[in-house]
Amino acid sequence: MAERSKPPEDIHPEDFFTRWVPDAVADDEHRRRRLVGTRAIVQFELQGDGGGTYVVRIDAGRVEGSAGPVEAPDLRVRVDVETWRALNRGEISAPEALLRRRIHIEGSFLLALRLHLILG
Repeated sequence: MAERSKPPEDIHPEDFFTRWVPDAVADDEHRRRRLVGTRAIVQFELQGDGGGTYVVRIDAGRVEGSAGPVEAPDLRVRVDVETWRALNRGEISAPEALLRRRIHIEGSFLLALRLHLILG
């Protein structure tokens, strides 16, 4: 499998969640096929300077992103902006960040694991 593309170093979180992630999935047949059976709402809360709250909706291989919180996400991911950028650069893996308590999740741990394996 070819190496997956990485977002630009200076991408703003809103652009990442609302444009880059949906486009990356839309452009990758392998990712789309693996998401076909997944229907979920994931809320990302980026803490610190330049952070914000973003939602990724996954439905049958399609991914949409938006700014702002939702009332009842299936999974909530809290991470500081610095760690989020390190994850995007590949300097730290999501499992390592979770073990180091740099990422906090609420909701379906199995969903978090599945999405890491598909989107990561």
